Amino acid sequence: METFSYPAIFEQFPKKRILVAGDLMIDEYLWGQTERISPEAPVPVVDIGREDTRLGGAGNVLHNLRALGAAVDILGVVGTDAHGVELCQMLQTLGVGQQGILREPDRRTSRKTRIMASHQQMMRIDRESRQPISADSERQAVDFLQRQQQAWDAIVISDYGKGLLTTHLVQAIITMARQQGIPVLVDPKGDDYRLYRGATTITPNRREASIASGIRIADHDSLLAAGRKLLAELNLDVMTITRSEEGMSLFFPQDRVEHIPTMALDVFDVTGAGDTVISVMALCCACGLDFVECARIANAAAGVVVGKVGTSTASAEEILQRLQPQRSLASRKIKSLPELLPQVEQLRRQGKKILFTNGCFDLLHHGHITYLQDARKQGDVLILGLNSDASIRRLKGPSRPIIGQHERAVVLAALEAIDYVVIFDEDTPLELIAAIQPQGLIKGGDYRPEQVVGREIVEAGGGEVIIIPFVEGSSTTGIIERILANQKEREQL
Repeated sequence: METFSYPAIFEQFPKKRILVAGDLMIDEYLWGQTERISPEAPVPVVDIGREDTRLGGAGNVLHNLRALGAAVDILGVVGTDAHGVELCQMLQTLGVGQQGILREPDRRTSRKTRIMASHQQMMRIDRESRQPISADSERQAVDFLQRQQQAWDAIVISDYGKGLLTTHLVQAIITMARQQGIPVLVDPKGDDYRLYRGATTITPNRREASIASGIRIADHDSLLAAGRKLLAELNLDVMTITRSEEGMSLFFPQDRVEHIPTMALDVFDVTGAGDTVISVMALCCACGLDFVECARIANAAAGVVVGKVGTSTASAEEILQRLQPQRSLASRKIKSLPELLPQVEQLRRQGKKILFTNGCFDLLHHGHITYLQDARKQGDVLILGLNSDASIRRLKGPSRPIIGQHERAVVLAALEAIDYVVIFDEDTPLELIAAIQPQGLIKGGDYRPEQVVGREIVEAGGGEVIIIPFVEGSSTTGIIERILANQKEREQL
């Protein structure tokens, strides 16, 4: 039985300050459609319709920590080019302390451009420098560490092999942290982990641990051998190996091993799960939790993000819901508009295509299910605006709805096609659409786009109206009429 309150622990997160030492980059996505081959060369022509930039590399650790309310500083390196200026502006917008930013005139700030068509990556273009930072930059970094060393409750080293984390700098971080009693958690890179020697823990995945240890992890025994070897060779407090759908394993001195099972309900995308794990672990360590409990909470957070598409973060509420399973998965999807809007904004920043549809959905039937499944295929996130009981009574008369709004919301939220349900009391969803600003407004039946409520708002924002036909012969009114007819027949017998 737990000896603390999970909510009480999460309330401490905003009081903690974390240093992230890692390689920074800009991830750029160009989204478009391809319908023809270039006459200049046998390559597809991509007509770009949307562009999106976000922090990449160690930036995803920053996003995870900020999503949980922590104060964050960054130790990183950029060039003096326009991309470096843009990256620093992104850090400022995120609310990250930048006193530890190193600037090198001859360095190209890392920028990775991905060209996407029909939700598939067509090409990636890398513009970056990978050489180690200069001796002068190393001195600046160590000076920064010495000035600020008492400010941090934990340190995350996020290594992408772009040149910041030299052996000298990494060991300076670990030595300083050991002297101050600050936990250091490392997301490693490469096949030689000796530069991380003395850290609190490192968090390679199974493949990375196999390479670093020289032991192919194929079963339980080889997993134990690899974990124990790395623990001893690197003088760690604990060795952490993440194992995807199998959870994670923790290796302690005196041959103690703890296996933490996965808490993922659905796995759609493992992108960024490692960043989430190390971020949550660091915050929990900063709160003084036992490392096994840190891992359990981090594993719950990973279970949240792998259930989302693309690099994502987990909110404190989402992690708590995963740790407190008595709440149904369906109930977590039902949001008020004020609760929903921050989620929508976060998803939009991640480049997700937000879809919106609405309706009464009284007596859910085959036609509804088919329509919602088809709607979900049009983008990344489907939000359903559900008419309240009062709204339905005004639209359909005092005998409707048959099913109350809460029960309808729970049933709809249980569907895999639905990401969020929000109940509205107005006669039309116009206010919801204006607040959410979806990129796809979906309507069923024989509507023409110009007849759809909210069309002007969505198209003004660059979105589109999508009409999906209902299944013939499926309607709530028809079901009710058949029920009444059957009842009348029985009464006449």
